[in-house]
Amino acid sequence: MHHHENIVLIGMPGAGKSTVGVVLAKSLGMQFIDTDILIQERTGRMLQEILDLDGPDAFKRIEEETILSLHSSRAVIATGGSVVCSEAAMAHLKSRGAVVYLAISYGEMEARLKNITTRGILLLPGQSLRGMYDERVPLYEKYADLTVACSGKDLESVVGNVIEAL
Repeated sequence: MHHHENIVLIGMPGAGKSTVGVVLAKSLGMQFIDTDILIQERTGRMLQEILDLDGPDAFKRIEEETILSLHSSRAVIATGGSVVCSEAAMAHLKSRGAVVYLAISYGEMEARLKNITTRGILLLPGQSLRGMYDERVPLYEKYADLTVACSGKDLESVVGNVIEAL
């Protein structure tokens, strides 16, 4: 891995991008950026509030603008689960670092997402959690430079596996 590059974490809601990201950044002496937090700082609102009041399209636009404004180096970037829905955002992230897909099974995602209504998860009108999962997996696989399986693994193992894979 080149020392100026970022490490971009993508994956399903509940895959552990933020949690893994913080520990990974500490382990590698890099800064940590959570794009969901950046969106909240930019808008002064919670993700769920944006989804409820402005709808999925507005949320996707804000997410894309937020990511396109990122020009960091030597950072671990945890993205929102829906980032792969934006080709522009993904092209920008890929041009600035290694994209790591933290893969979890559908069952694991479901178990980790105890309270879906407040998590700020982008579900299209009428879309089920299963529908979102099936739609996004091929996108994560398409954009990933490497994939790390996270189902049934503890935080230390996942971080170790990511570092090893890089």
